[in-house]
Amino acid sequence: MIEPKFELAVVRGSRPLAACGQGVTVEALDTRVPSRMKFAAVCASGAGAPGWRYEFVVRAQLSARIAIAANDVPAGKIIADEDVLLERHDISNIADPVSDPQDVVGMSGKRSLRAGEVLRLALLAAPTLVKRGEAVRIVARNEQVEVSMAGEALDAGAKGSLVRVRNASGTIIRAKVTAAGTVQPADMPVTISPRNE
Repeated sequence: MIEPKFELAVVRGSRPLAACGQGVTVEALDTRVPSRMKFAAVCASGAGAPGWRYEFVVRAQLSARIAIAANDVPAGKIIADEDVLLERHDISNIADPVSDPQDVVGMSGKRSLRAGEVLRLALLAAPTLVKRGEAVRIVARNEQVEVSMAGEALDAGAKGSLVRVRNASGTIIRAKVTAAGTVQPADMPVTISPRNE
């Protein structure tokens, strides 16, 4: 979260409270929903004074700078840098806000997005970068060495997803999608030993 800010407001009750000579303790009863949390103030009885318990509601508002659509973005269009802005919004009731614009650049909207709309992960989809049956390049890297070979994708996948790929020798491997038409072996770490001369 970028620049989070919390504001708390105690909802005043109508019941007057008696003084407490023992000191008041506060217990959290229900804090699942920040906009309506329940607490109890408890004064223990002692020294001849009766104790009391008072339940009250606290409303919390959480705001932060989050990603919003800078322009209208049609459904399916790849989101670019210029389509995203950071703006302060109340996120108390938003389950999946995005705080880093780079997390949404390269994704697309599942539906049309309006300028000023908060970008939520549930509204976005990673585009398919590898299609089933498509020729792909299998790239293995280790430090400064890169080895690549041709392959055929047996599954479709978005960036970061695992797909099955048949390499040029006919072996089927699991690979991670890294870019359009490009995968990286997932099951076998590449180790390169120096040659003995």
